[in-house]
Amino acid sequence: MTEAPLPSGTTRRRVELRLHRPWFAWGARPTVSVDGVGQPAQWGSGTWALPDDGDVEFAVFCINRGWRFGGASVRVATASAAGAVIEYRAGALPVGPGTLVVRQR
Repeated sequence: MTEAPLPSGTTRRRVELRLHRPWFAWGARPTVSVDGVGQPAQWGSGTWALPDDGDVEFAVFCINRGWRFGGASVRVATASAAGAVIEYRAGALPVGPGTLVVRQR
């Protein structure tokens, strides 16, 4: 027996994303990129939908009036995506890379 198709806009793979606001944010906003497609985000926790098949390149960076900093990326494997929590932290200073870590619940 095959499963019925999911309605448009739904997915079986969702990950929790925790964006920790840096102390020096100065109005900076995070941007999340899933397989190269950027989407604006907000500081805090939320869930993000991932494609149902294949590995995904997940990236986060901060933008402050055209100034980009704190970029970090991680490849999320199909097997590890279910129930994963991805945590992002910008660097200690508003220059250089941030960190993006995948944790299992």
